[in-house]
Amino acid sequence: QVTLVESGGGWVQPGGSLRLSCVANMSLDPVFSMTWWRQVPGQLREIVASLNNRDDSIDYIDRTERRFVMSRDRTKNTIYLQMNSLKTEDTAKYTCNIFYDGLNFWGRGTQVTVSS
Repeated sequence: QVTLVESGGGWVQPGGSLRLSCVANMSLDPVFSMTWWRQVPGQLREIVASLNNRDDSIDYIDRTERRFVMSRDRTKNTIYLQMNSLKTEDTAKYTCNIFYDGLNFWGRGTQVTVSS
C-alpha cells in the first residue's frame, strides 16, 4: 500500500513563505508523475504544480506566477513545494499525488491559511 504524508502547512501572513513536504513510503524512481493539488471548500481541486519523472519537467499553474517551486529529494522519498510571496488567495488544502503503476495515490493534505 502506497502512503503519502504531507506536512508543512499552517498559518502565514501575506507575503510570507511556507515549504510543504510530502513523504512517500516507497522510492520515487518508478513513479510516472508527482503533483501538488489544492482545494478550497466549495471549489474544484486544481493542480498547483506537476513533475514528470521521466524528463524532470515541471508545470505550474499561471496563478502561482513563479512564486512556487516544486522539487524532490530521491534519497528521502520526498517531494516539496516551496511557496513564496503567499497571497490570501493561496489559502487552501494542499495535497500531494503520485501516479504510479497506472494508479493515483493521494495524501490526506495539509491546510495552508494566508491571512493578516
